[in-house]
This record gives sequence, structure tokens and C-alpha cells, in this order.
Amino acid sequence: MPYWARSWGPAGATVNSRSAKVFSRLGDRKGAAENYAAAAATRPATTYARILALDLVAQAKMELAGGGIEQACGTWNRALDAMTGFQSVRTRRAVGEMRKSLAQSKSRGVAAAQELDERAALFLA
Repeated sequence: MPYWARSWGPAGATVNSRSAKVFSRLGDRKGAAENYAAAAATRPATTYARILALDLVAQAKMELAGGGIEQACGTWNRALDAMTGFQSVRTRRAVGEMRKSLAQSKSRGVAAAQELDERAALFLA
């Protein structure tokens, strides 16, 4: 495995994350979400928390795009859990984009979206 790829975590997680990006570009939301989930499942949270969180954010985007608002909210909550104790420019941007993505569901009264939006606002405060 090239040295640069080792900085992203175990080989399997890295391959799944990169594969998810390919599926996403091809328009295969389900394949992308499955690969992001596999990457997150095999990436150690203690060492790679930021990368884990970003994989979960990307997974949630694919779930939302596929119509699964409840599932996406659950995954975004896991991403926020992974972000506990740190913030980076990329994670703050991801949380801001998450809030924008939740706006329509929140305005329709989806409780999971409203609760997640409140939690995201606290993260950004």
C-alpha cells in the first residue's frame, strides 16, 4: 500500500472509501452508501476520527439522495459522535452542508431532522 494511502487508515477502509466515491460519480447511490458504510465499519475511530466522520457524512448524503431521511439522520448523528472533541475546516463545512440538506425535511416537520439540526447548530456554535 502506498505511504500516502496508509495515512487514511486500514487498506480495506481506504479501498471502500475510494470505491464509494466512484459509485457516487457513477450515480449509484446505494453502492456508494454501502461502500461508505463498509469503510466506516473498518476504520478505527480512535486514530482516524476525522476521516471516519467524513465517510459517515458522505454515506448520509447518499442515503438522503436515495430518499432515506430517517436513515440519513441516524448516520449523520453517528458522524457527529465521531467528531466529538475536535473540529476541522472540513468537518465544520460538512456539518454546515448537512444543515442545508436537512432544511426541507425540517420544514416538513420531520422530528429526526429537527433534532439533528439542533445538535449540528450546537456543534458549530
